[in-house]
Amino acid sequence: MRRYSRSFYALWTGEMISEFGGAAGGIINGLLLFELTGSKEWMGTLWLVYFIPSLVLQGISAPYLNQVNKGKALKIIQLVRMGGYLFPLAGWLFQSHTSMIAGLVILQCSLGLLQPVYASLSFSILPELCEERELAEANGLLDGTMRIMSFLAPGAVSLLLLAFPLPVLYALSSALFFLSFFALSAIQSQSITKAAIWTKKFWWSEMKAGYHSFFQQPQLLKLTLLSSSVQFAVGASLVLSVPFIRGEMGGERWEYAVFSGAFPVGYAIGSLLLSRLPKNPVVMYTGLAGGGLSFLLLFPVDHVWLAWGCELFGGLVFPLFNAQSSALFQQEAKRDRIAQLSAVRLLMMRAAMPLGILFASTGYLHLTTRQSFAVAGTVIFIPGLYFLFTSIRAEQEVAKRKEAVQ
Repeated sequence: MRRYSRSFYALWTGEMISEFGGAAGGIINGLLLFELTGSKEWMGTLWLVYFIPSLVLQGISAPYLNQVNKGKALKIIQLVRMGGYLFPLAGWLFQSHTSMIAGLVILQCSLGLLQPVYASLSFSILPELCEERELAEANGLLDGTMRIMSFLAPGAVSLLLLAFPLPVLYALSSALFFLSFFALSAIQSQSITKAAIWTKKFWWSEMKAGYHSFFQQPQLLKLTLLSSSVQFAVGASLVLSVPFIRGEMGGERWEYAVFSGAFPVGYAIGSLLLSRLPKNPVVMYTGLAGGGLSFLLLFPVDHVWLAWGCELFGGLVFPLFNAQSSALFQQEAKRDRIAQLSAVRLLMMRAAMPLGILFASTGYLHLTTRQSFAVAGTVIFIPGLYFLFTSIRAEQEVAKRKEAVQ
């Protein structure tokens, strides 16, 4: 593995611990609420409490992200998250169902508000911690590690639940975010807090400038729209995966578990594969087109093990696009506005996921599960294939010019 700076390893460690704690926390939050209420409506409300505030804050916070010390802000967010997990624990200590539900609502709302800010800042600080030639592999390493943690957390929580009650796991999640804060303390960020007059006029002028700057850079817009198409398909798959394996394929629970785990396993392998491949548009758009193809292939498969293979293949190829497109965005974005531009990027990507969920769950289109997978794959595959051929043609033209000069 390439040797990165000490600050990058601090970010990597902090992100790894944070992702595991967050994934574990998401599982125990759902379990606790269902045990308290037994209501699917409450489960949906809990996710709305998380999701709606995050989208709202994502849209209005962009101007302020350029005015903060990124390293310091990341640490403060982890401390607040640490405290948030103590609210349901406090409700349990008071032996009050109402207090526990209120604690869950406060926790989910806090996490929803903080997650987009944390994600934007951690994305935008990376160019300060790595050299430009390291960005693609660094993004791949971070992304692959996050996938592994999200894959390991459910199994680890299941084992811990055999030995400990839920309150102990809330204390553990809180402790993990403190460990993440401790790891992030080693980051030596070059960003400094700018003096700014925090007025409505300042916010509005900065908001307009940030969005204008984003849409004036076609490369940033293109990369964001392509990444958003991937998030649209991911949102659709959240709805479609269970009915596809358990319904269409007649699979067992363990077969669905393998299907769910195949993608993150493939993603981790793909992130390692990325370090062995050249970093160029051809490889990047091959990953995008291949990822779309993995969705399209779910349309004709007739065996569960073939569906596993499709997910594993998707996990292998998507990092080729995701890591390189993130690196290109970080390189192309104006350095003095990178946090703000990153927030706009994340807003568009996060908004695409509920659109995918809505597409897959609505009955108005009268699409089967397989047809829905095919549509989601087409949204990715066609632009991926177009830009792949465009990149190949561009490389051929460059090669011809070099031959002519020689």
